[in-house]
Amino acid sequence: MIDAHIHLDQYSDADIKRIVKNMQFSGIEGLVCVSTNLESSMANLALAERYPGIIHPAFGYHPENPLPNEEEVSRLLSWMERKAPRIIAVGEIGLPYYLRRQMAKEGRSLDLDAYVQLLERFLSFAGQHGKPVVLHAVYEDAELACDLLERYRIRKAHFHWFKGAKHTVRKMADRGYYISFTPDLLYEPEIMELARSYPLDQVMAETDGPWPFEGPFAGQLTQPAMVLKVAEAWSAIQGIAPEEARCRLRENTKRFYGI
Repeated sequence: MIDAHIHLDQYSDADIKRIVKNMQFSGIEGLVCVSTNLESSMANLALAERYPGIIHPAFGYHPENPLPNEEEVSRLLSWMERKAPRIIAVGEIGLPYYLRRQMAKEGRSLDLDAYVQLLERFLSFAGQHGKPVVLHAVYEDAELACDLLERYRIRKAHFHWFKGAKHTVRKMADRGYYISFTPDLLYEPEIMELARSYPLDQVMAETDGPWPFEGPFAGQLTQPAMVLKVAEAWSAIQGIAPEEARCRLRENTKRFYGI
């Protein structure tokens, strides 16, 4: 299988070596490694060069980060322009749902329009270069993201670890957008319900590592092999054989990312 969304650059070098070494024994053939800023993008490119054919890098600016200044954005986009042939996708990009909630609790406001404008610049880049996008956009932010995808005529969109209203889910499914399930599929009712309804040929499995999980994964380092457990849980929800589930999730990921 393929881990469709992992922040490999956030692991220690020792853990990265261990993860890649263990992949061949656990049935994991590739990782889609998303980035959070320029330094992260450069680190993931270096990893892709170290492990060719295994690490597939996506470059972008994570929306839960503080808003970058113009120089930071220009440097990242200019670097991405030069590295465009190496980009498997533009991401992780999106809108700051959790940051906005946290700031509201603290009595502070967030300039959402500025984040929307930032997202538009990355969507424009993706459209110009014919690249898929990896989106962090949940709940009401997903509606706005859908509108922006239409505006920039982006057809290949991956909403990772998605959560949202049923009418948004229908819209995303109808437009052919993909989503991915993390290990919380094993213990979160909201995610289980989403897995029951989303088209079988528009879903993938991810870890979002090194983000830690609960339930049967509590206290464990998040590793790509956990997508095998995601596939097993999804197979039970769909009533299909585990082997078929693994194959479907793998082929969906390869088709979407062109791996």
